Order: sequence, then structure tokens, then C-alpha cells
Amino acid sequence: MSNTTHQVRFAEHQRLGAIAGAIALWLTALQNCDRKRGMHIIDLPADNQELIKQAATLLVQGFKEHWPNAWPDMDTALEEVRRCLGPGRINRVAVHEDRTLLGWVGASREYQGHAWELHPLVVHPDHQRKGIGQTLVADLEIRVREQGGITMYLGTDDEDHMTSLSNVDLYPDVAGHIARVTNLRGHPYEFYQKLGYVIVGVIPDANGLGKPDIIMAKRVGNQPSTSLRSSHRPVNQAFEGVEP
Repeated sequence: MSNTTHQVRFAEHQRLGAIAGAIALWLTALQNCDRKRGMHIIDLPADNQELIKQAATLLVQGFKEHWPNAWPDMDTALEEVRRCLGPGRINRVAVHEDRTLLGWVGASREYQGHAWELHPLVVHPDHQRKGIGQTLVADLEIRVREQGGITMYLGTDDEDHMTSLSNVDLYPDVAGHIARVTNLRGHPYEFYQKLGYVIVGVIPDANGLGKPDIIMAKRVGNQPSTSLRSSHRPVNQAFEGVEP
């Protein structure tokens, strides 16, 4: 067989391989779209024991890798779900048409309703990176805005050395550490940044020595009036000259 024939067959194999890969990606995307089309976001019913149990299971499964002490078992998770179903709270869940709970996001009314704390946000491990978390947060922001909320804030812990803010003494230059924050191992703070949240502070040692809580916030209510003084300085410039 001539070299030319080999080259032609090799090129044909490459072309077919590329087509097969494109088809596989298209099918995966189609499956994800089908799942999202079959997804509905509803309030978490306080009387639906099956969904409550699934929500508790999500807490255990979703946090066990990097935050194992958050809800180590079903008892603590069920207690947290029931607590989140109390007054002054919003709970929204993504439910597939087969009644599988795909994700859960919640918020509690704080600061006389001007600010709401986002807690929790968890997505089924088998359905992460499909836009479900982003969709849930966007839906929650609408609900908070409807309640008159202006700001949403959250705490995202780093107990497993996932950022440059963990396993280090943040004092005395806490602001400097925030300005130089680096994501080392897929910490979710970058997920929230993509949704418009910014790091507004950190609580050093909140979960033990060298294990901080990263505080993030976003304005979700009406845009500020012209009476508010605005600042467009980048984060690294905003912390320049900060005294320890």
C-alpha cells in the first residue's frame, strides 16, 4: 500500500473521529438541555417529606468532601432543613419531572430585610456543572428583590486549604490577603464571582485556626440613586495604603 493511500486513510480516520466526537458532545448537550427543560423551580414545601429527605441527603452528599463537619449525617441535615423552613426564609428547589431533587437554594431575612443571607446552595453531585446552581441563585435573587431586599450576602468557608486565605495567618494584613486571593483547588468563591458577587471581607479562623469564612455580597435590589458616591477603583488599588 502506498504512502499516499496510508495518508488518505489516516486523514479519513481523523475526520470520522472528529465527527464522532462532535456527535458525542452534541448528544451530551442535548441530554443536559432535556434535563433542564424537565426541571422546575418551586418553593420547598414544608409538608413534603420526600423532598425534605432529598434536601437533607443533598446536604450530606454535597458537603462531605471539603466540609465534612457541616452535616455529617442525616439527623443533622434534617435538622438544618427544618430550621431553614422557619419564618423569614425563602427556599427554592430545582425538581425534575421525575420528582428528583436536583438542587436547593435558600435565604434568610436579615438587617430588617435590607440584606438577605444566601444559605444554603447545594446541587446534586450527579448534576453539577450544568447551570442548575446558577439558575437557582438567579431565581433566588428575584425573590429577594420582590421582598424588598437590596443586598444578598453569603459566607463560603475554606476548611480544606482551597484558597490562599486558608492555612495562613491573615493578621495583621487581612485586607492585603483579600486583595491577593488565589483559588488553589476549585473553591466556590469563583463561582459566585461569575454571578456578580464580590469578596467584601473574611473572618479569619472562623472554622478553626487557619480556616476562614470568606464573605461575599451582591446588590440585587434597585440601583443606587445619584446621591450615593460611587467608586470604580479595582480591588488591588482599593486596598493600597491600608494600614495594618
